[in-house]
Order: sequence, then C-alpha cells, then structure tokens
Amino acid sequence: MQDMISARGLIKRYGDHTAVDGIDINVPKGQAFGFLGPNGAGKSTTMRMIGCVSPPTAGELRILGMDAATDGARIRARLGVVPQDDTLDTELNLLENLVIYARYFGIRYKVARERARELLDFVQLSDRAESKVEDLSGGMRRRLTIARSLINEPELVMLDEPTTGLDPQARHLVWERLFRLKQRGVTLVLTTHYMDEAEQLCDRLVVMDGGRIAAEGTPRQLIEAHVTREVVELRFNTEDHGTIAEKLDGTAQRVEVLPDRVLLYTDDGESTVAEVHGRGLQPASVLERRATLEDVFLRLTGRTLVD
Repeated sequence: MQDMISARGLIKRYGDHTAVDGIDINVPKGQAFGFLGPNGAGKSTTMRMIGCVSPPTAGELRILGMDAATDGARIRARLGVVPQDDTLDTELNLLENLVIYARYFGIRYKVARERARELLDFVQLSDRAESKVEDLSGGMRRRLTIARSLINEPELVMLDEPTTGLDPQARHLVWERLFRLKQRGVTLVLTTHYMDEAEQLCDRLVVMDGGRIAAEGTPRQLIEAHVTREVVELRFNTEDHGTIAEKLDGTAQRVEVLPDRVLLYTDDGESTVAEVHGRGLQPASVLERRATLEDVFLRLTGRTLVD
C-alpha cells in the first residue's frame, strides 16, 4: 500500500533542545495511526511537522508522496486538521462556518453549501444547521470541527486529542464517525491521552518518550510484548504496601507497588489470586482484569508526572 506518511531520521530542534530525536514512521493509506506519550514526548511537534507548519531540522519527511520541505502548500491543501482546541466562529451558524472555511480552499460557493450540508448530516448535526455555534454543547462543537476538517475532501486527516473533555456518549459518537471515515479509505493520524480511544481507533501506534519512539505496533502487539495477559490489583488495610509486596514475591512475573495497592502482572489471574490466598494473605479487595494499553504506556514512560 502507498505510504501516506514516510519519515526517516526525523529531527526537530529548538535551540539546544531536541524535541524529536531521529524517529522513523510509515503510515499506509487507509490506516488509523496513533501517537501516545506523556507531555513533552514530542507528539505535537511531530504532528506539526507532518502538517507542514513546522519544518524538520534534519531527516526526510514525505507526506502524500511529496517532500514536506518543498511542497508544504500543496500538502496542506490535501490535509484535514482537527486541532485540540475548537477554533470555530461563534458568531456564525453551523452551515456558515463550513461554507466560509470551504472558500479558503477555493471551493465554489454552490459546491461548498452542498458539501457543508452533506457533512452536517455525516456528523448528525443537520437539524442544527441554522444554530449559532455558541449554542452548541462541547460534543456538538467537536463534531462540527471534524466536519469542517473534511470540507476539502482530504486524503489524510490529523486529529489532536479528538475527544478531550467529552462525555462518554459524545466520545463514542465521534469514534463511530472516525471509524466510518476509515471505512471510506481516509487515513487518520491522531494523538490521544485516552488509552481506550487508542485501542478503539488505531490500527497501529507508537509510544513516544523523550523525543524518541519507545515502542511501535498494533495495540495487541504492544500489550503482548510489554506486559502480561492479565493484571491483579490488590488492596490491603495497611499504609505500607511495600511490606506486603515482599510476601508476594514469586506470585507473578512482575510485582509493582503503588501507594494504595499492589499490582501483580501475570498470565493467569485466577491462579495468582489463589497463590496469594495460599500464602495466608487476605486483601481488602481484589480486581482481576486484562492488561491494557495504559499498562504498556506506564511501563514504558513511567508514572512520574511530566509538566
């Protein structure tokens, strides 16, 4: 399949600070590709380079088969962008927001209105076409922003934190719309802090940390490679879970001590819990769950808060 994005040795420096440090990326046509990572990992900087609004310091970057260093204007004309913050005109109604945005791409007025109405139907906002943006809920604004990003019929859509701040119902509706876009052959590139969102939407993803790629693969491949199949969470009526952890040595492939609980990484949660009880330990609560991308994320990037 044709690569919509191809990066080799991509570097971005700001003075003495290296924000992106020699990464390689390939995104085939029709895939949903995700960037995960803590704040300052280099995700947004990479997205800005892919969007041709920030030139690479070094390395090779090709978007839609074109050189990002020399064909930025042509590339941007074929991209759709959903920024993290909605930048809608609150004084205009929904239809006007889309039509005016279409005119920036040189789309004729009649065609712009037709596309705008089709897109409002696609994001389930047709009944609000004449409403002012300021009257919309956060979820409706997000769907309108996605509709706006599609007005130029882009081959590649970039989404920065597409569902941040939305309630579960709105998030799932956005996920459904994005899935439909992928079914149409549109390539999606997104950043997200929601691990369940990454699992739902992404065919492949990378975990970035310190400007480098710490891991890459499908969600399932990452889970299989970096954590066990299941995780057992134990809580005890004690303030010192470290002492308890010493008694759990050997019950699982890995034991992680947190201030409020102990995590046991294992391929068989039921047997592990039986072993815990067999050692005479009585947790106040026991939770057996499958391992998730969040476990992978924390394993690779740590639990320390990054500002």
